[in-house]
Amino acid sequence: MIARIVAVLAVLGLAACSPGGEKKPEGPKTVLNFSILSTESRASAEADWTPFLADMEKAIGMPVKAYYGTNYTGLIEALRFKQTDLGWFTNQSGLEAVRRADGEVFARSVNPSGVDGYEAVIIVPKGSGLTLDMLLKCDKTVDFGMGDAKSTSGTLAPMTYLFAPRGIDPNTCFKTVKSANHEANLFAVANGVVDAATNNTASMERLGMLKSGTGAQVLKKVEIIWRSPRIPEDPLVWRKDLDPALKKKVSDFMFSYGVGDTPEAARQRAILERIQTKPFVRADDSHLIPVREMEATGALLQARSRGDQAAIAKAEAELAQLRKEKAG
Repeated sequence: MIARIVAVLAVLGLAACSPGGEKKPEGPKTVLNFSILSTESRASAEADWTPFLADMEKAIGMPVKAYYGTNYTGLIEALRFKQTDLGWFTNQSGLEAVRRADGEVFARSVNPSGVDGYEAVIIVPKGSGLTLDMLLKCDKTVDFGMGDAKSTSGTLAPMTYLFAPRGIDPNTCFKTVKSANHEANLFAVANGVVDAATNNTASMERLGMLKSGTGAQVLKKVEIIWRSPRIPEDPLVWRKDLDPALKKKVSDFMFSYGVGDTPEAARQRAILERIQTKPFVRADDSHLIPVREMEATGALLQARSRGDQAAIAKAEAELAQLRKEKAG
């Protein structure tokens, strides 16, 4: 019986290696799949992104389908397995997309406020009396809301700039730790579901702009007790292996959209404001150097706390290399 199974497997193996068993190359694209990072609810994302994607569809002459991931890992894997072709990522998830999904940065967003970048924050219910010093006592009395594991502002920044330097592990510091997107964390704090949570200034500004006024009312119920150093704007990443002609069409659209002083450009800028950016600008993988520095800094702090000399040397070498790359 075993011999028969082996023989069958051998035949299947040969079939996989034969011309008939070869994986067929990807044919010409008929739909462009654009992924949307999941910092907020799908309903609000769809309302804001549909006009932009409709304009892209007209410009490139191809249907553009939105892919709304439920978490950052899902967006990375979708790009990796060619379920999507490009999308808006956070810095941390964008770095993972470059590393694991054969992606490359080609553009970045621009803060509509005119101040480039944004800050990770920790919010608490307004008037709760909960201070940062109280939060960092780690007496297991606080229910805490963390961001997605691949979120720059929801997890990486607070770990790098707040918790890791103090040797704090949120899982042992707080009574409970729940992971959610920025919108869910904001509402959880405002409604007293958690005592504190991570968020970012860009997401909070965006919610405050909702025409319904709901976001502004929720923002009145929270206050910020910690801010990170400024974080670079978000990158847009596409698959390296996209057809160059298609890349050019996308680039021509992206970098002309909302540019100029015509009524059409003004209409486009109004659409861009809904997705919280000014006209996109060109970028490349060097855009990710700051988040790589954050990552290496966090690794160095953790290595020092463990007294791991090999890990310390590795993290220091990584930081030295990043400084060289930044210098040019």
